[in-house]
Amino acid sequence: MVRVMDGKGAALTLAGISHHFGSVTALNHISLTIQVGERVALLGPSGAGKSTLLNVLNGTIFPTTGQVNLLGRSLHHLSSQQLRQVQRHLGRIHQHHDLVANLAVIHNVNAGHLGRWSAPKAALSLAWPQAVETAANALEQVGLLDKLYARTDLLSGGEQQRVAIARMLVQDPQVVLADEPIASLDPARAHDLMALLRDWCVQAGKTLVVSLHEVAFAQTYCDRLIGLRQGQLVFDAPVAQVSDSMLQGLYQLAP
Repeated sequence: MVRVMDGKGAALTLAGISHHFGSVTALNHISLTIQVGERVALLGPSGAGKSTLLNVLNGTIFPTTGQVNLLGRSLHHLSSQQLRQVQRHLGRIHQHHDLVANLAVIHNVNAGHLGRWSAPKAALSLAWPQAVETAANALEQVGLLDKLYARTDLLSGGEQQRVAIARMLVQDPQVVLADEPIASLDPARAHDLMALLRDWCVQAGKTLVVSLHEVAFAQTYCDRLIGLRQGQLVFDAPVAQVSDSMLQGLYQLAP
């Protein structure tokens, strides 16, 4: 069993991280530390490296150079099995949801239990859903209680994103890594879900790292902003210290 950190301290640390896709530099010598309980937004234009950075943070991508520390453990010193054990404490929300389309919503929500459930219990739950009350409570928080037994592929894109967030709530991870979690939502629902993520993280002492295109959402729901452009760290500062000129420089078109 791999021991992961608890209490205060660094949740995630990158030291001199670079990553290349062939001749393309996706990340260029990034160093940063994210503390337990912080709510951090990744900002930057398309292609800035935000998704790559999230994939490095969750251990999906091994960087070309540099060191990664996840929840008190060095990524480079873990076996594949040990890495999976650490990743169970990371909740991931993706743009494309990663749901099983032809299953009922409750089964996708219950996937949040898979790191804890035995294989026989997980298989049994596909025939006779387990932890129904827990799934229902999570769906109620995201406004989808009435979809508990609906087929997932019959839901709208925005509803499927909310199912993915309900799955994360059931998982109860230490760190949430979210890649554009509100991209498919209308503004009102986007505010509701960002408020849910913020409040849950504050109350439970969770860490949130979220990539966002909407600067206003980042300023409202996060306490720290990291700006990326062409794989480079442009700024890393508390929300109050990020000026309009800094943001304009981040998003300006290349000459």
